[in-house]
Amino acid sequence: MTTKNAIFGEIEFKTGWSRVIIVNFFEHATEVDLIIDGEEDGQFDEGQYRAYQSLLNNWNDVQQQILKSVLTYYQQKRNELGFDIEVNNNYPLVETTNEILKMISIDGIVVPYADIYDGRDIGITFNCSWDTENGLGIRLLNEKVTKVGYQDIAI
Repeated sequence: MTTKNAIFGEIEFKTGWSRVIIVNFFEHATEVDLIIDGEEDGQFDEGQYRAYQSLLNNWNDVQQQILKSVLTYYQQKRNELGFDIEVNNNYPLVETTNEILKMISIDGIVVPYADIYDGRDIGITFNCSWDTENGLGIRLLNEKVTKVGYQDIAI
């Protein structure tokens, strides 16, 4: 089933609502999956609309935060796994956001139900070169990065 939504556009319901959108991620237009939590009736919470619109309005600033947070996460994960001492080709030494940017690609934006957290909640998923099985997930609350981890934290 498909429906036309004023905010999310033409979305389709399979196991949830979704569509493919184009996102400009650091000056590269990229197709990503937009996934919206919702019932089959196509009714969404006002908070979901606010979260999605606020993300789009603040996207340039959010991207910078994401990159810094991913770099910190990567460096911590590399250290936890001992790859700061022992060489591992999947976890090379990375010191700048430009280096980490080459290791990730945005994959999806998740708009969860609005009543889970107190604020505008969004999840963002990425593919990453160091963990192709689990990927990378970011959780935003009020357009600020609150969690970085495997993809499932964004879903």
